[in-house]
Amino acid sequence: MNRKHISAMQICLVAFAVVLNYIGSTIALTLRLPIYLDTIGTILTAALLGPVFGMIPGMLSGVFCFFTTDVISLYYTPVQLVIGFTAGMAFRSGMMRRMKVMFGTLLVTVPGTLVSSLITALVFGGFTSSGSSILVQIFHQLGLPMTASVFFVQIVTDYLDRFIAVSVVLAMLAVMTPSMKQKLAVSRE
Repeated sequence: MNRKHISAMQICLVAFAVVLNYIGSTIALTLRLPIYLDTIGTILTAALLGPVFGMIPGMLSGVFCFFTTDVISLYYTPVQLVIGFTAGMAFRSGMMRRMKVMFGTLLVTVPGTLVSSLITALVFGGFTSSGSSILVQIFHQLGLPMTASVFFVQIVTDYLDRFIAVSVVLAMLAVMTPSMKQKLAVSRE
């Protein structure tokens, strides 16, 4: 019988990823940055363990942030799930290698931006705890509809945020030895 086993290293990686997401989001929130820095751990886990595992840190960090620093983060948990899944697929398909990284990052960004734009516009009316809310309000005051203002700002800020996250993850993967990566691979009995 083939069964997947979750190792202690994989559990530790997920916990580390949650901490990375939390620290990144806290820095961005505290400094009112127009980026979020809350997906580095999600993307790292997705790169190493695949799309399904990639969704776990985002979900857990969203709940953790909700209870500790940012109540709005819980509403964006679906975005983290989408990013974890799409990042895992992008890494598995080879879209995060060499010259494909910019396009692969776009493939991870767009689905998450669609979901987050709808949440921001419909649930929060364009106002969130993020520093990008200021930009949304500027475009809205210039005459763009709220949903269009949110999407326009978010596609730019989300891409920049995801590109930073993917770059950090690629740097982390570059220093990992093949044996480290092998130990993290999902084991089969």
